[in-house]
Amino acid sequence: VQLQASGGGLVQAGDSLRLSCAASGRAFRNYSMGWFRQGPGKEREFVAGITWSGKTYADSVKGRFTISRDNGKNTVYLQMNSLKPEDTADYYCAARRTPVWDFRSPPDSWGQGTLVTVSS
Repeated sequence: VQLQASGGGLVQAGDSLRLSCAASGRAFRNYSMGWFRQGPGKEREFVAGITWSGKTYADSVKGRFTISRDNGKNTVYLQMNSLKPEDTADYYCAARRTPVWDFRSPPDSWGQGTLVTVSS
């Protein structure tokens, strides 16, 4: 599956933003999907994921970010509310063809990053 992320931009602290990740290929519903991010000078980290067993979030975004998917549109979303300057990063979507994914194992596909910049 090929992934195309979009929706990044420059916002102020407290604002909201929604990222989208469109997948091409077949059987999108069979993929677990995740969002990861890499901030300036930091390693890539897990943000949110959705599998057949449910949704999971990094502690740093719980209560502020929501992941969802529309299998009819082959798209996964990341709704980001109450954004903070520390959320500034390149955001990447990823896919793994497995019903359950711990988000530590490598994905099958990565999308390109979409930059989110949060000013204080």
